[in-house]
Amino acid sequence: MKTTTPSLSTAIERRQQIEAVCLRLLARREHSRRELLDRLALRGFNRDEVEPVIDGIAEQNWQNDERYTECYVRQRIQNGFGPMRIRYELQQRGINDADLDGKAEEQGGWQNLLFDVYSGKYGDEKSLTQNEWLQRSRFLQQRGFSGEMIKRLFAELKIKLNRSI
Repeated sequence: MKTTTPSLSTAIERRQQIEAVCLRLLARREHSRRELLDRLALRGFNRDEVEPVIDGIAEQNWQNDERYTECYVRQRIQNGFGPMRIRYELQQRGINDADLDGKAEEQGGWQNLLFDVYSGKYGDEKSLTQNEWLQRSRFLQQRGFSGEMIKRLFAELKIKLNRSI
C-alpha cells in the first residue's frame, strides 16, 4: 500500500470537495464557467485549485458554455426579454459570442416577441399621452429592446401620441 503525504491527501480531498460542489450546482441547472468560478470563490476556494477541476468537468461535458448559452437565451426569450438585455446578462456571466438572432428567429423573431410583450401588458389602445408613451417605451427598453425596434412597433400598431392634453 502506498503512503501519501498529508499535503497530497488534503489536496486530493480539496479537489473532491470542489468537484462535489460543482456537480451539485450543475445538477440543479446549467452554469457558465464564470458562474462556477464565482460561486466557488464565494465558498472560499482558491481560483488556482478550482480551474483544473472545472476544466476536467468541462472535458467530461458536464459543464458546457454553449449548452448553457442555448438554455439561457431560450429561457430569457420565452420570458419576453430583448436582445440588448440578454446580451448584457450573458456578458455578466462570461459569455461574449452568442447567436441571439438565430435563437430569436427560431421563436418568431425579435419584432414578434416585442409585439407579444407589448400587447400582453398594454392591449391595443391607439392614442397615448406623452407620459403613457414614455412609460411604455421605458418598459420595453428595460426589457432589452432598442429604441428603433420600439419605434417600428409603434408605427406598425399605428399608435399615435396624443398632444392635445
